[in-house]
Amino acid sequence: MAKTLITCDCEGSQSIDSDALANALGHAVAPPCSALCTRQIDHAAAALTAGDAIFCCTQESRVFTELAEELGVALPPLLDLRDRAGWSDDPASKLPKMSALAAEALLNAPLEKSLDVTSEGLCLILGQGETALQAAHQLKDHLAVTLLTDPSQSLPDTRDFDVIGGTLRTARGALGHFEVTIDALRQVVPGGRGDLTFTDPQDGAISHCDVILDLRGGQPLFPAPEKREGYLRADPAHPPAIAAAVLAASHLTGTFEQPLHVRTEPLLCAHSRAGQTGCTNCLDLCPTGAITPDGDHVTVDPMICAGCGACSAACPSGAISYDAPPVDFTMLRVQTLARAFLDAGGKAPRLMVHDDTHGAEMIRLSARHGRGLPADVVPMALPALAAFGHAEALAALAAGFASVSLLLGPKSDRDAIETQIALARAIAGDARVQLIDTPDPDAMSDTLYDAQAPASVVSPVRPMGTRRQITRQAARALHPDTDVLPLPAGAPYGALVVDPDACTLCLSCVSLCPSGALGDNPDLPQLRFQEDACLQCGLCANICPENAITLAPQLDLTGAALEQRVLHEEEPFACVECGTLFGVKSTIDRITDKLRNHSMFTDDAKLRMIQMCDDCRINAQYHATNNPLAGGERPRPRTTDDYLSKRRDH
Repeated sequence: MAKTLITCDCEGSQSIDSDALANALGHAVAPPCSALCTRQIDHAAAALTAGDAIFCCTQESRVFTELAEELGVALPPLLDLRDRAGWSDDPASKLPKMSALAAEALLNAPLEKSLDVTSEGLCLILGQGETALQAAHQLKDHLAVTLLTDPSQSLPDTRDFDVIGGTLRTARGALGHFEVTIDALRQVVPGGRGDLTFTDPQDGAISHCDVILDLRGGQPLFPAPEKREGYLRADPAHPPAIAAAVLAASHLTGTFEQPLHVRTEPLLCAHSRAGQTGCTNCLDLCPTGAITPDGDHVTVDPMICAGCGACSAACPSGAISYDAPPVDFTMLRVQTLARAFLDAGGKAPRLMVHDDTHGAEMIRLSARHGRGLPADVVPMALPALAAFGHAEALAALAAGFASVSLLLGPKSDRDAIETQIALARAIAGDARVQLIDTPDPDAMSDTLYDAQAPASVVSPVRPMGTRRQITRQAARALHPDTDVLPLPAGAPYGALVVDPDACTLCLSCVSLCPSGALGDNPDLPQLRFQEDACLQCGLCANICPENAITLAPQLDLTGAALEQRVLHEEEPFACVECGTLFGVKSTIDRITDKLRNHSMFTDDAKLRMIQMCDDCRINAQYHATNNPLAGGERPRPRTTDDYLSKRRDH
């Protein structure tokens, strides 16, 4: 169904040329209202009833949401044209930018995948003293509370909630699925008269809960504790923080949707082979510990994954890819923004990628109180900034963007982003990719207005395929006259350098290569290599018994990278009996020389067997004097007649 853009000039504070925008988009654009959320709310109601609208206003989303509920219809997509384009001090035309933002909004976003998480309200409170007791009293009417306190302290005499003594040894899991191990566990014995009595201490007790409220202070139970769903932590000396944590805990009952942030393809994973460790990019970056080794590959716990996206950007093979939204939809958004901007008559657009919380607020504040964004800067919001890696940045540059900027936020995974930016700069050039790191909206705007972006590509391309394929195609568009680009250490693209004096062509590297970049020749002793497939995981270098392999990070843009080439080869050895080629001549000669003076090879016939192919060696052993395969004459089997005749003889 064709969509109609419902626009509003917000009391005349921005200019919208609906006819020009409609021509650029090929979609209907209603003449702009002036007060869509107030005086002209009937226009909004009519558009909601028609069911084919996109509202170009996000500030008053609450008003439109309530109106949709009153009318019993679904809320349509909302597009912010005002803060992101209309409110700007740049005198240049905003039409290309508005066209790009509208074209992106018209894309059909894939449905997010999720799983249901159920919390029955079993809450474990960690802490001691009056602070923990007050928190337990406040939550006892909302949750099933258990207070775990120091076993050396006297336990409170209350049955309003469960009180246990002990020391927490370990905790794992997330909302609805926590498992804790407690040492020196003491539980209340409910019967009897007088003060409550408690059981004897017990070590290694295992229990489960849905929510953990940690009021101990000190070290958190989990890495990146703010990203662990169901784990609430507050400083016991800070009452407002405790109140906020208690309030949040009281709402953690029921069924929740846990997004499935990433998609995995275990067969593509280059983590390890045969006990040898290769790629550990995702393991090194995951802030929550959701990714763990699982044999030759890694596994992701969806309950712990916080969706930062760093693993997707850093994975060299695509074994882990961001899926909320999918990587290919992010690529489509980038290319749509560039194409629509250029088709509407714009020149050399610049892409600014930001998160959908901090970054969106920075743009809003800059537009309302400052200079706004330049007319050639096209913003794109992502739920996880770290998921926008070097491949996405290169795709944007190849599609026609002159530069790409990433606006960091206070919760951004800085190390992961900086690594990807460094790789993108190595491929595209320093001037084309930059980070904007400031909490000041005015400083952000000034940086964008003052920047001098390089010229965009003459002939934009829109690469397709995997992130590796897109990177290669984009790099060729950016460097049409370059053959090889040097890359920093750790880059997922490159060649192998083999020391011919050390390599014995044992081919152990071939058997372990996870991507098939290394291969052999069944007819000749050769080590073959296809650079385009190499992940630079290091498994081959780690397994090589002669230390003959060295990684050489680079990006070969020629067609040779797509073909197999011989890294090392030697003369084959001809069987001394039948002349069949087998093995490596230098290896056979070296083994023969080393065994010549060995006590077990004093006989020249035995040395000669080393120089035979498999068939001839077996034949020679079979016909040898001391053939180990030969045996004496087999005894005649005894039958019933033999036993009967022996009995008659007696």
